[in-house]
Amino acid sequence: MKRTTLAILVIFGVLIIDQALKVYIKTNFYYGEAVHIFGFDWAQLKFVENEGMAFGFSYGGVTGKYVLSIFRVLMAGFLVYFLSQLIRSKEPKGFIASFSLIIAGAIGNILDSLYFGIIFGASNYHTRNVAEFLPEGGGYSGFLQGNVVDMFYFPMIKSHFPEYFPIWGGEYFEFFRPIFNVADAAISVGVVLILIFFRKYFTKKNTDPKSTVKEPSAEQA
Repeated sequence: MKRTTLAILVIFGVLIIDQALKVYIKTNFYYGEAVHIFGFDWAQLKFVENEGMAFGFSYGGVTGKYVLSIFRVLMAGFLVYFLSQLIRSKEPKGFIASFSLIIAGAIGNILDSLYFGIIFGASNYHTRNVAEFLPEGGGYSGFLQGNVVDMFYFPMIKSHFPEYFPIWGGEYFEFFRPIFNVADAAISVGVVLILIFFRKYFTKKNTDPKSTVKEPSAEQA
């Protein structure tokens, strides 16, 4: 399989799964609703939204949201350009696939910000209303102001810190508390794969194999 084909399949595959699941959650769950996955208490689909940061973190304010969204669009453009350079340099296909996962995750969450606020009505926990698709009065926000839909919640451990534990002694804690989506997972998997299997790429002195710059030989020195 060609590297370009591999990258396209990975990116579009992740995006289709990510967006399809987000639309399903948005149009079938009220905000805060949770269901157990395969009956496990520690594995849940729980609908929450955030302003665009990964794993449920937020960046407040309308201006901040515009800045964050524009920054992410520019960063995604840079990543796509960098991926094209990797393909041109014929880097390992595993590296191409891992980097494509990161790009797909970044684009997946950007799409939420771009159009979710326009095509969906607001979700509400108190009234338990499910978001309406293309509501008559318009969506809950404008262009670049949509919230990112998150749904995977794995509170595998629920307990309290021992009383003697520094700072947090006696306080309640959960592991794993952040709620995330397919796009977040793709980014994390891509980064981990690169760190484990392709870290040496970033330690190369010359990342361009076509470069004509050569070290002087001993005779020339």
